[in-house]
Amino acid sequence: MLYSVRQIRQIEQAASAKLEGASLMQRAGHAAAQTALSLLAAPSQPVLILAGPGNNGGDAFECAAHLAHAGHQVSILHHPPKTARTTDSAASCAKAQSCREIVWLSSDALPAQHVALVVDGLFGIGLSAQKMSGVMQKQIRLINAMDCPVLALDVPSGLDADTGIVRTPVAIQATHTITFIGDKAGLHTCDGRDYAGMVEVADLAIDPALFPLSDAELNHTELFSNLFQPRTHNSNKSSNGSVHLIGGAAGMQGALVLAARAALYSGAGRTFAGFIDTVPGMDILQPEIMCRSAQQLPVDPDAVLVVGPGLGNSVASFDLVSRALLGSNLLVLDADALNLMAQQPALIALCNGRDADSTLLTPHPLEAARLLACSVEQIQADRVAAAKKLARRFSSVVILKGSGSIIARPDGHVVINPTGNPGLATGGSGDVLAGACGAMLAQHHTLWPAALGATYLHGAAADSLVLQGIGPVGLTPSELIVAMRTHINEHCQQSRY
Repeated sequence: MLYSVRQIRQIEQAASAKLEGASLMQRAGHAAAQTALSLLAAPSQPVLILAGPGNNGGDAFECAAHLAHAGHQVSILHHPPKTARTTDSAASCAKAQSCREIVWLSSDALPAQHVALVVDGLFGIGLSAQKMSGVMQKQIRLINAMDCPVLALDVPSGLDADTGIVRTPVAIQATHTITFIGDKAGLHTCDGRDYAGMVEVADLAIDPALFPLSDAELNHTELFSNLFQPRTHNSNKSSNGSVHLIGGAAGMQGALVLAARAALYSGAGRTFAGFIDTVPGMDILQPEIMCRSAQQLPVDPDAVLVVGPGLGNSVASFDLVSRALLGSNLLVLDADALNLMAQQPALIALCNGRDADSTLLTPHPLEAARLLACSVEQIQADRVAAAKKLARRFSSVVILKGSGSIIARPDGHVVINPTGNPGLATGGSGDVLAGACGAMLAQHHTLWPAALGATYLHGAAADSLVLQGIGPVGLTPSELIVAMRTHINEHCQQSRY
C-alpha cells in the first residue's frame, strides 16, 4: 500500500508510544546501512553521508556509525539545525561523533568527487523549500554529477513524498531509495520515477495493526490475475468479444489503425474500425480488422466501444460520442472524445448518467486539464488528486497517463502503475493503450481489472523492448503492440500451472 506523509507520521507516533528496545531512528539507520553495504562492492570504501537538520539527519547518523564500524571510510557533510535536535536525533548524532573513524565536514564544504557511495539524509519527508540554502543546492548539483550510487533515506531530498513533484530548485537524483515505515506515492509518479531510482521499503518491524487503511497502492499482476485465464480449445471468435473502434478522421487515420491493431493483438475476437471520414478498403498489414464507416458500424449491445483515436472535433464527431454515451455498451473514451466532452457540458451529463462501472476515460495531462478546466501544471502538481477528481466528476474509471500512470475509481481508490519508460512518450502510444483496454474489456467484461491490466502490460511491453535495445529513443507504438501480445501470452501460460 501507499501512504501519505500525514499517515506516516500517525503510524510513527503510534509506534513510538508502544516501542520497546531500539528507537525507530535506530531501526531506520540499521536498515539503511544494510542497503548501503549491498551497494558497496569492496571493503574500506569512501562513503559520503549528507546529514540534514531534522530526523532524516538522525537516520543518516545511525547509518554512518554502522558503515564506519563495518570498516568503510565515512565522511559526514553536516547541516546542523538552528534549534535543538529531538532526543532521538541528538542521541544518534552523539553516536556518530563517538566514532573516531568518521570525518566531519562543515556545512559549506564541497563534496569530494571520488566516493563509492553517497547517502542522502538531508530532508526525507520533512521537506521545506525554505530550508534549502544556496550552498546546499550547489552541493546537490555536484552530487548529481557524480558517477556512483546515491542512496536516499526515505525520500530523495527535494522531492515531495505525496505528489512526486520537485519542490526545490534542485533535488537529489538517487539511484536507490530506502523508504521507511511505508511506501509513498510520490516515489512512483511525476518526477518521482526520475529521482527515486530503485525503491525499497523498510517497515521497521512496526506492528501491522498500527497501519491505517489506505486508498492507494502500486499496480501488480495479482490485481488483475483474472485476465490471464488460458483459452479453452472449445472456443470461437465470439467467445473473445468484439471491439468497435471509432475515430480516424482525415489525416488521423493512423491513430485508429494503431488502436484497432492493439485490440486485435490483445486478444479481441472481432475488431471493427469505424472511420469517420474516408474508409480504407482494408488495413493492408492487418486485414483481419474490418474497416467500416463509423456511422454504419453494426449494432452490437455486447461489443466494447473505443471512441476517440483520431476522431477530430466535427459535428459528426460530437454525434458519435453522444450516441456512444447514450448506449449501454462498455465504453472507452480517449483523445478527441475527451476533448469534445471538455467543450460540451451535455456530453458530461450523459457520461454521469451512465451505469456505474461502464465507462473508462484515458486522458493524458493536457486532456485532463481540459476536462477539469485547469492548467497542465495544476494536474501535474498533484496527479493523484487530479485522477481522483476526474473519476468522481465523470463517474468513471480513469487512467491518467504519464510517468507513473494513475488508475482511479469514483470511490477514491487509486493505483499507481510502476511499469513503462520514456519510450511511451510518443504519438500513438495512447492509441495503443485505448485499443488494449477495449480488448481486455471485450474478453473479461470487468472495467477495473481491465484498466489495471492494460496499463500494466502497456508499460511492461515498453520495458521489455528497452531491455532488448529497442528504445527508449525511437521506440514505436507498432513495436509496442507486438510486445504486448507476447506478455499477455506469457502470463496466460504461467497461469496454467
